[in-house]
Amino acid sequence: MPWYYCFVVLFLLLPAVTSALTLPDAVREALTNNPSLAAARAQIDAAAGRATQSRLWPNPELELSAEDVPTGGGGLSQSKNLIGLSQTVPFPGKKHFEAQAGRHEVRLTEHKYRADERELTRDVTAAFYRALAAAQRVEITRQLAELAESSATTAGKRVAAGGASSQEQLRAEVELERARTDLRARQRERIATQQDLARLLGRRDPADVALAGTLADRVTIPLARQSIEANPQLSAARSERDRAESELRRARLEPMPDVTLGAAIGRDGAFNETLAEFRVSLPLPLIDHGQGRRREARALAAVARADMSGVEQQLLRDLAVAEEDLRAAAEQVAAYRDRIVPKAEEALRMVQAGFDAGKFGFLDLVDTQRTVAETRLGYLDKLLELNLALADIEALAGTQPKE
Repeated sequence: MPWYYCFVVLFLLLPAVTSALTLPDAVREALTNNPSLAAARAQIDAAAGRATQSRLWPNPELELSAEDVPTGGGGLSQSKNLIGLSQTVPFPGKKHFEAQAGRHEVRLTEHKYRADERELTRDVTAAFYRALAAAQRVEITRQLAELAESSATTAGKRVAAGGASSQEQLRAEVELERARTDLRARQRERIATQQDLARLLGRRDPADVALAGTLADRVTIPLARQSIEANPQLSAARSERDRAESELRRARLEPMPDVTLGAAIGRDGAFNETLAEFRVSLPLPLIDHGQGRRREARALAAVARADMSGVEQQLLRDLAVAEEDLRAAAEQVAAYRDRIVPKAEEALRMVQAGFDAGKFGFLDLVDTQRTVAETRLGYLDKLLELNLALADIEALAGTQPKE
């Protein structure tokens, strides 16, 4: 076998290198694979088709007529024969408001699509952050388990050498079992969060996915400038209101009759003369058949206006809650980052040095190690709260997740 074949074989046997999944990549994958968004895109096309149809006039009608046909002979050659066209002309404004309502419906379906897109983006972002936090919890708990195992080994040696009591060894073994139990729980939690993320991404196989990214520890969005004006839910509610208003204007024109115009030409066979005929017809509005439609349109317009106001108020409340959650989480993260975690780590260094010098006992060291691990886990929980609140604000205010 030539030497270069060996490199080919080794290359084929190497496992495939997969790049870690970033948040923007996860969002794009979810938006591409989500079946609900595909259905929403089809709804936009359907609304565009209805909007096109609403602008069209009815087709003209071809008319053929034969009058005064003699029954004694001669047939059609001695009758009045006419051929013509008739066209129904809608009352001015009817087609305008129907087309206007159709355009608003297209915008409505577009805004609904963007709202679904925004909601899915928020869900994927939150799931991504939870999976990141779960992976970091596993790492912190694994470090604690390794420390507990090392401590148990050290305690066993000290007891064997007569430098410590058996109680110290039992305490170390209890801490080890607790750390191992916590680690298994954190690992199950990590698997669950990755499965949730995989489902949102549209993956049938929720395999272990390597994630690239970190949880932000500082707020970069100026909260005072946040607004719901770019929120597609509010835009959809406004489009629904505008469509209802257009349909109400159209309903008010319902009693106005549509005019039918007709023209025909032909010959009178009996007198050998050319004939021309013009007709104008319109229904008599003796009974108002549009009163029910107007009543319905007025009610639907009122409903749309109330719904728009309700959506706006709900979004404002949600944004206020999200901003307050973000402020609180930012304060707690700063406290952990700048004071609590550094003090816990400094305490561990002091106890470790004191233990090495014989000033502290073994149990003091174990307690301090656990305190530091719990402090880091608490800091991680606050980081997750901060990032989830930030994701909510991004969804409400229309900003995009950061690279």
